[in-house]
Amino acid sequence: MMTSLITILGFVGVIASLILLHELGHFLAARLFKIEVEEFGIGFPPHALTLFEAGGTKFTLNWLPLGGFVRPKGEDDPDVPGGLAAAKPIKRIIVLLAGPFMNLLAAVIIYAMIFAQSGIPDWTTVQVLEVAPNSPAEKAGLEAGDEITSVNDTSIENSAVLRDEIYAHLDEEVSLVFQRDDQAKEVSLVPRSNPPPNEGAIGIVMTSPLRDITWFEAIPMGAVATYGHSVAILTLPSQWIRGAEGVTRPQGFKGMYDGYEAAESQELIPEASQSVNIMAFVVAITVSLGVLNLFPIPALDGGRILFALPEIIFRRRVSQKVQNISNTIGFFLLISALIYINVLDIVAPVSLP
Repeated sequence: MMTSLITILGFVGVIASLILLHELGHFLAARLFKIEVEEFGIGFPPHALTLFEAGGTKFTLNWLPLGGFVRPKGEDDPDVPGGLAAAKPIKRIIVLLAGPFMNLLAAVIIYAMIFAQSGIPDWTTVQVLEVAPNSPAEKAGLEAGDEITSVNDTSIENSAVLRDEIYAHLDEEVSLVFQRDDQAKEVSLVPRSNPPPNEGAIGIVMTSPLRDITWFEAIPMGAVATYGHSVAILTLPSQWIRGAEGVTRPQGFKGMYDGYEAAESQELIPEASQSVNIMAFVVAITVSLGVLNLFPIPALDGGRILFALPEIIFRRRVSQKVQNISNTIGFFLLISALIYINVLDIVAPVSLP
């Protein structure tokens, strides 16, 4: 019971922290442009108490713990001086972008922490991960952990070179040199032109060993990983439409909680530590939160940005009434979608890989 409570509190803490980070981005950008913020709420209403007031902003504590909110002055009324809607469109866009930016910045840092802790694959080294029974590799004495350095005097610089060299000599004897415990060994074997199903010509599964990296290397790699992760999320709608294999539906709170449980028990990435598992879960949520909020859907940051663009391009503002109606409709559609997704989490949960 105590373990379950700790897991629930940990999950709530992660989700709340990432939403608060998102709202902090909006808050800091608004204050930077001298846009007044009436309230920065920790948790969602109903209101519990006001913690303090600073710079004209009330910092409040609310009863529902999953996240928080920022309430700028005149958010939907351009006639309110000093408010968000009255600000120049470029300022409004930057304020709206600041929330997702904070989530994606967090992703860069967390990915960098994962790489700094776990290392990254050394793509210049080919290591044997598995050896199939009764395969040419097993008969020649290859074992998991061996690093293949050359085939027929051709230096193996990556897995593609190894594969090309092996498949260029099917049914011919080849000489293979590998490293084991800092000792070089040489064996001969014959790659099969017709291997059993799910096996390669010599019967090995290849991998690349991990190498340690510095923070100087980890930060740009974190940015690259965040970019790739973001692109993957952006392409999900088209994959769902096409019915691409292996693409799962969005998950609600129960689905995310199941993912957090898997991370805590090291089932998300079995070969990694618990801390890396939890960081992988957190980075998945923060990237999703950042990217999905940029979708051009009314009520989301992306939808509000979409309404601000005509003001920059055509020097003409979209009617505030149209914006308010669209955002209200968008809000209720999003709430309906969230309810539907959360119900699916209960009646048809997604199986974790």
